[in-house]
Amino acid sequence: MRLVRQNYRNGAIGGALAGARGTARPAPTRPRTKNHRSRTTITLLTVTALAAGCAEATSTTVKPAPGQQLLKALPARAMDAYATKLRQESSARATAAKRWGLAKPPLPAPPAPRKKPAISTRNGFEVDDHEGLPPVFTTIPTKDKVVFLTIDDGAEKDPAFLRMMSELKIPYTAFLSDYLVKEDYGYFKKMQDRGVVLNNHTLNHRYMPNLSYERQKQEICGMQDVIEKRYGKRPALFRPPFGNYNEDTLRAARACGIKAAPLWNEEVFVDRWDYRELDRDLHPGDIVLSHFRGKGHWKGTMPDMVRRFLKLVTDKGYAVARIEDYL
Repeated sequence: MRLVRQNYRNGAIGGALAGARGTARPAPTRPRTKNHRSRTTITLLTVTALAAGCAEATSTTVKPAPGQQLLKALPARAMDAYATKLRQESSARATAAKRWGLAKPPLPAPPAPRKKPAISTRNGFEVDDHEGLPPVFTTIPTKDKVVFLTIDDGAEKDPAFLRMMSELKIPYTAFLSDYLVKEDYGYFKKMQDRGVVLNNHTLNHRYMPNLSYERQKQEICGMQDVIEKRYGKRPALFRPPFGNYNEDTLRAARACGIKAAPLWNEEVFVDRWDYRELDRDLHPGDIVLSHFRGKGHWKGTMPDMVRRFLKLVTDKGYAVARIEDYL
């Protein structure tokens, strides 16, 4: 800009700039020669370039007015949208809880851990040669105040249960046995469509330690085949019937593509809870067992069981998380 002002006082550049600014300022009278015209042309081009450069430099140095800083405003808008989404989800959860007879809405689960915890077999649950076999565990190591709901076999096929879990957004994992599931494969397809992972609980729910290795393998691999055929994917998780297994069970599970064998630390019924631990309490990462049962098997419905489950979990400040997010 200093160079522009200096030329302004010296003549031609000043005239060009003054004209551009709308100011009448006569240029000095000189004889018009060819060299003079060339110098004038070069001078005007120089002025144009300098003026453009000056304008560009000015535009990058002028600070936006307060409240107009776009780079800062965008995250603020994103946070506002996120907060609005959380409020809407909380309101929907409260409405669903009231509709399904819950005194309190379930607590939302924290985000899935970026690094999944290392899973190992629980002490006392090992077989003689457990190295390389699927781990057997009842709790997932985590500091998150979460528990995991797992439901076994497939005897009861209650549509109200599907609606309830979907509206409350409660995650759970199913361990299925074909002798019960085959009565209505479509029911469990609806469950899968709602995001539930369908896992292996053998074909016929036999007491596995009484079977040979080959028969155990038939039970496990056969159920792998059924789930793949009906639902498109071979499971990674297997739960032995009654929680009983031996080394052959885990060897057969490994041969069938099973990666882990989660058991449970608590079991919930319509009318009570059973506990594995002496303190009779929940712990972060506990796996909770229930069953697909209705009034023909116990004193209530699947929604009744869910209400009992969620009351204790919520009262103790726990959320329900997806077990697959931690494995």
